[in-house]
Amino acid sequence: MIVGLRGAIIRLDPMYVEIDVGGVIYGVQMSLNATSMLQTKIDSQPNALVKIICAQIIREDAHLLFGFCEEIEKQTFERLIKINGVGPKVAIAILSTYTPTHFAKIIADKDIEALKKVPGIGTKGAAKIMVDIAGFFAQLLQSQESVIPSNNLKYEASLALQSLGFKGSEIQKVLEHIEAPSVSEIVKEALKRLA
Repeated sequence: MIVGLRGAIIRLDPMYVEIDVGGVIYGVQMSLNATSMLQTKIDSQPNALVKIICAQIIREDAHLLFGFCEEIEKQTFERLIKINGVGPKVAIAILSTYTPTHFAKIIADKDIEALKKVPGIGTKGAAKIMVDIAGFFAQLLQSQESVIPSNNLKYEASLALQSLGFKGSEIQKVLEHIEAPSVSEIVKEALKRLA
């Protein structure tokens, strides 16, 4: 079973990556948020090897590989695909629309309308996900609390911007005035303002 890969990125699309691991090239499906994080790493260190965490799904007709930059995203994916009627495609769509911490807030707030914004999820599906996943994030976030600051999106965006060479003081001033649902959108908006 493949649980992680370390190698050179040879192709990076919005939700798909090809990674060369010692001459073997793996095709890995990822969320939009995860590929944005990879893009930021590549931009700051073009020839560096990257490491991704993987979940492998083996079916009669396919061997599928899903990649993540953070353990919390992988755990969320694995919990989502246990829900009857939620496949890997929908799980990746959720993680492309929202980061795990933002998704956890949507579940905590029982915000069905926000969940319905994810492609492929209707009212019935959103309600089912809400019921099935209630309580999962409480445990997961408690275990992560000591590691992840409460304002996780802006923290991640700040790290990404620092890796691009911006100063911490500049970043903090800009981030104070930005509200966006994902790290990639915060970074894009911050780059416009910092330029």
